[in-house]
Amino acid sequence: MPKQPTQETTAPIVIENPWERLRAFTDARIGLGRAGVGLPTKQLLAFQLAHAQAQDAVHCPLECEVLADELTQALGLSTAPLAVHSRAEDRAMYLQRPDYGRRLNEASREALQQAAESGQRFDLAVVIVDGLSALAVQQNSAPFLTALYDAFGRDKNEWQLAPLTLVEQGRVAIGDEVGALLNADAVLVMVGERPGLSSPDSLGLYMTWAPEVGLKDDRRNCISNVRPAGLAYEEAARRLLLLLTEARERKLSGVKLKDRSEDSVLEGSSGSTRNFLVAD
Repeated sequence: MPKQPTQETTAPIVIENPWERLRAFTDARIGLGRAGVGLPTKQLLAFQLAHAQAQDAVHCPLECEVLADELTQALGLSTAPLAVHSRAEDRAMYLQRPDYGRRLNEASREALQQAAESGQRFDLAVVIVDGLSALAVQQNSAPFLTALYDAFGRDKNEWQLAPLTLVEQGRVAIGDEVGALLNADAVLVMVGERPGLSSPDSLGLYMTWAPEVGLKDDRRNCISNVRPAGLAYEEAARRLLLLLTEARERKLSGVKLKDRSEDSVLEGSSGSTRNFLVAD
């Protein structure tokens, strides 16, 4: 009669990976272990859940009225944000025709033209766009803008802000048209980034100097992954303010404008930024 396996002789079903402890420092899928030649059931189910959350983030609609009320209260706005729409009538058209998401529909153009009838120029237009993750915009817009407005209040320079604008079914480039219609020197587009398997709620920031229709991506500066599990709101606001300040001084943005927000880390105790590879 064959010997029955005991607890001591039975090999474990799930083989743990020694890298598993590194998962405390990252959301990346590392050190998952294995069950035979496949993933453990727990990790497989977690993967499927993350994929479903990413899909939901793409198709979840932006609750504009709820977000507008939240922003009005959080920022103490005297007037509600402007709500506009791209040429993409619905989500299906938005996904199939990216070019429609880059331009405003005619009714929205007229609404912004009326809002800018006074001809007043602004230093910055802030445009909130649902993008590929309305979830990111819904969750992160108010806390980030609170941090940004606080940074503006502490800055030695004065910033004239255009009316806050919310865009449905929009892409990054639509901010150029909004900024141009509102007579803004620069535009900040806050957009829901393409969801990943560990980040369905990531907010992206795109800053462009002298916005106008038809600009290429090389004219924009990007700060990505703004969310509680990514780049903190206060740090993102600090970096953005430094970029905006330099953009206003140099009258440019994009590849010609470098993010020097971390230069201080490289400085020595004397504050010198000389090249340490070059001999004195």
